[in-house]
Amino acid sequence: MHIVLGPAPGAAASEPWLPVVVREDGTEPLPPVPAAALPGLVRDLPRQLGREPDQVRWVFASVSSGYRPLLEAGIRINRCWDLGLCQRILSTGADSSYSPAVDVPVLEPEPWLRRQPPERTDQGTFFDLPASGHGPRQAPPAEDLARELVTQLQAVDRSSAPHRLRLLLAAESQGALIAAEILHEGLPWRRDLHESMLAEHLGPRPAEGQRPVLLQELAERIAGALGVPGLNPDSPQELLRGLNLAGIRVSSTRAWELKNWAAEGGPDAPRRTALISGVLEYKHLYRLWTANGWHWLDEWVQDGRFHPAYSVGGVVTGRWAAHGGGAMQVPAAVRDAVRADPGHLLTVADASQVEPRILAAMSGDRALAEAGSGSDLYLAVAEQGRRAGSELAERSRAKVALLGAMYGATTGDSAALIPHLRRLYPQAMGLLEQAAQRGEAGVQVSTWLGRTSPAPDQQWLAATGDVSTAEAESRSRTTRRSAGRFTRNFVIQGTAAEWALCWMGEIRRRLRQDGSNGGSDGGSGSVTNATSDSASHQPLRTRLVFFVHDEVVLHGPAEEAEAVRRIVTEAAQAAGRMLFGAAPVEFPLSVAAVESYARAH
Repeated sequence: MHIVLGPAPGAAASEPWLPVVVREDGTEPLPPVPAAALPGLVRDLPRQLGREPDQVRWVFASVSSGYRPLLEAGIRINRCWDLGLCQRILSTGADSSYSPAVDVPVLEPEPWLRRQPPERTDQGTFFDLPASGHGPRQAPPAEDLARELVTQLQAVDRSSAPHRLRLLLAAESQGALIAAEILHEGLPWRRDLHESMLAEHLGPRPAEGQRPVLLQELAERIAGALGVPGLNPDSPQELLRGLNLAGIRVSSTRAWELKNWAAEGGPDAPRRTALISGVLEYKHLYRLWTANGWHWLDEWVQDGRFHPAYSVGGVVTGRWAAHGGGAMQVPAAVRDAVRADPGHLLTVADASQVEPRILAAMSGDRALAEAGSGSDLYLAVAEQGRRAGSELAERSRAKVALLGAMYGATTGDSAALIPHLRRLYPQAMGLLEQAAQRGEAGVQVSTWLGRTSPAPDQQWLAATGDVSTAEAESRSRTTRRSAGRFTRNFVIQGTAAEWALCWMGEIRRRLRQDGSNGGSDGGSGSVTNATSDSASHQPLRTRLVFFVHDEVVLHGPAEEAEAVRRIVTEAAQAAGRMLFGAAPVEFPLSVAAVESYARAH
């Protein structure tokens, strides 16, 4: 059973909510309830309708906004459906006849203390979602939302792989549920320790508009070393001119280029190292000051918690993005400020080599699957390469080759090792190369569960269709190859994001299901079949409090740490089975129960 929660007709956002029950035989609007009564309705309505809580899926225009008042009232739901997120996935489907009944905008979460636009990830522009995906914050009326739900469910039933697509939409919605709970819960953060670190590295908090004293002293030393008095190292253009005047022939101030110049050696190697070391140190400290300094603490840490605001599926592959605050990473310089509460521990679980394992499972390549059945896939690939007399016989070369294959490397060692990968893993390489060929031809590709890559736009079609001159033909080839690199990685990275959603969904389900056995049901449950809290199944008090790509952080009582370790480990394997069935690929984790986040890395 689905129960849609949305505004009553003509109601403002703060006015009555209208529940609409959606069954296979039709929809039934119930009497509207005031906003203050919503938590009680969510708690009591399932049993009033003759259902257990785990038999109801709550439907919101946006979980990020609709779930928050329930969390603030102490209500946590089991299952949900986010119409905005599901509409975004269905609307890009290459084989779907889906046509929305009503436009449901993707409503992003309001950060705890202030709102910022989504932070960019470390991926290229191909991976950005269009800005038009973010609409007004007022949801359509509940009965319109119910019509849209029916339309979405019918589109899933008509799709070429209904089971997979249904799992994707449920997992994406469950991800929104988890993101809202992480935002509400917050990552434990010791402001006093953070301020001590800033004082140690930067000096006392400066007056507004001034550099910290230690950073100012370093800036003056750099200016003196380069022989450019008054140099402002905050300006890349000014710093580059100063470096060039000092004989440092670089084309940018990027750290890797400065390090390469310093590493060239020769009789002046000590001078090169001395000139560059100060600049690199300044860049590191400047980043600490601007990204995680005193202003960051004022804006993002409240009551001993950092509240990360995630954008679920904010990257076109399905990866999450963040709304300010650096939620997609905690820099090493401040990790020791992330401390568990007294009597509690942080459980940090990091998945190992997820993307090549995903490639093995998706392609059905038996040799790569065999390599992925152990804890170190790259080492196993190297051993297979050694037995085959291949140049992949070293772990470092095996890693470079596989990553290069998944990301479309065309030069250097990665490209040179591709023929060896083809001989060892023909099915895996065939999957990647087919995805690349489709991208080069302007054809959409899909992840394992059915998230579809964007269709080429008119600008792309024009760039690839113009071969009127040699220059235009070269530009067309370059554009097509870029698209091929994107689609080659899209199918792998997007499926890895799906695995991560299922992993977190399983962790959440098992934490809620049974504190006595750690959810040791062998992984039979799924994000689409959560169980309710009851007298016989007492949930653990440990909560998910942070997520970044392949890593989760949980916070809870120390006595639960061993059960939590078992839960996150079993959930990783269950997520693999949920996606790939009996594929012989393991998803090993490194798991640490620590008081300080810094000790987990």
